[in-house]
Amino acid sequence: VLLAAAVCTKAGKAIVSRQFVEMTRTRIEGLLAAFPKLMNTGKQHTFVETESVRYVYQPMEKLYMVLITTKNSNILEDLETLRLFSRVIPEYCRALEENEISEHCFDLIFAFDEIVALGYRENVNLAQIRTFTEMESHEEKVFRAVRETQEREAKAEMRRKAKELQQARRDAERQGKKAPGFGGFGSSAVSGGTTAAMITETIIETEKPKVAPAPARPSGPSKALKLGAKGKEVDNFVDKLKSEGENIMTSVGKRSSEAAKVLAPPVNMESVHMKIEEKISLTCGRDGGLQNMELHGMIMLHISDEKFARIRLHVENEDKRGVQLQTHPNVDKKLFTAESQIGLKNPEKSFPINSDVGVLKWRLQTTEESFIPLTINCWPSESGNSCDVNIEYELQEESLELNDVIITIPLPSGVSAPVIGEIDGEYRHDSRRNLLEWCLPVIDAKNKSGSLEFSIAGQPNDFFPVQVSFVSKKNYCNIQVTKVTQVDGNSPVRFSTETTFLVDKYEIL
Repeated sequence: VLLAAAVCTKAGKAIVSRQFVEMTRTRIEGLLAAFPKLMNTGKQHTFVETESVRYVYQPMEKLYMVLITTKNSNILEDLETLRLFSRVIPEYCRALEENEISEHCFDLIFAFDEIVALGYRENVNLAQIRTFTEMESHEEKVFRAVRETQEREAKAEMRRKAKELQQARRDAERQGKKAPGFGGFGSSAVSGGTTAAMITETIIETEKPKVAPAPARPSGPSKALKLGAKGKEVDNFVDKLKSEGENIMTSVGKRSSEAAKVLAPPVNMESVHMKIEEKISLTCGRDGGLQNMELHGMIMLHISDEKFARIRLHVENEDKRGVQLQTHPNVDKKLFTAESQIGLKNPEKSFPINSDVGVLKWRLQTTEESFIPLTINCWPSESGNSCDVNIEYELQEESLELNDVIITIPLPSGVSAPVIGEIDGEYRHDSRRNLLEWCLPVIDAKNKSGSLEFSIAGQPNDFFPVQVSFVSKKNYCNIQVTKVTQVDGNSPVRFSTETTFLVDKYEIL
């Protein structure tokens, strides 16, 4: 019989303990305090015994996972149970530290209760434990959805009433009559008007924080900005999902907002401003080998002051991969070839003012494996009914700094959540879209490699294609504008640069 399962420090202090038979607190604390003294240093064992009980234990960094059993208990079965207990803890705790264990103590106790009932092992695995402890209820979801709808309708009714009160007050003021009294708040024009205004202001103020900023879109006809009934229905549905604890990701909006954060333009935009933008489209095989890689880049020039309209850009090209360069038809090609300067064919003419003009573009197409900026190696291996997946990344191009990297791994549908083993960075499990997103804030020369291990029911083919997205403030092809000068007098001009490197497609098939 299993008497208790506990996580304790090396000194024998109990952090969390679950007793499966009647036992006093003093008794369990005494047993755990005696446990470290019984272990012989220098000998590697998984159990120790006293006259009355047996301790089966496993070290976990600075802590111990300890099972206290009777002496006639089956030790092989207890060791198997111990392994399951040890795998449950990292499922709820990101770090095996005392404060992290204490923070998730109730989650652990609920999980422990799924493994053992009344001292006897239940026939469960890790995936089943996770499913059981989630305790999802369809009735609860329906109840929450109904309650939210009622609250939303009540708020809409409050807004309508407040508008009616405000309109009545305005009409009374226009006609020079006394404003009608509202309920028990008084019947004078002043008190009625003040009350209506207060009600209206209160409702407007409480609603204000919910208004989300409109995403940036190209300007178009006024219909595009009109809020239709469909949009409201979608918002209501998203609100319901959020209330149920779902992690909703509006992939396009969120990704673009993250990109906007990382790639925000310089605070001080000069009169001469350049955008250097590159987009990569890459397809790799799962067993290695680059199927195709295509990269497109462009320098966009924006001049906001007319006196800097006649200028030349000095370009430094340190690329050694064989990039094909192409200048704008109005740019002097001979000047660019001879001196790496971008200027107009007719030096008397000016660049356009207050508009983005593409002056130079480049293209790189290759199947050379060494050109891959970030290699992804995904190894799914079958073990019984489940699959152990090891995935690792390595930054090949150490001069790059990739931000907001998201490696998306598809998962088989209709199975329980993946069990995460080791991970560098963080992860998000999207159960609706059957995706596991491995999120890494920065990948650079200091953090050039990392790995993720997880296990889930499925076949090796279920985990492809792996997709990668990132943004960067450094470009892949080392093409930069180093200097800007006036055509007349060759005097230098202050300028600002904004560099972006984005992913169009990045797949491992």
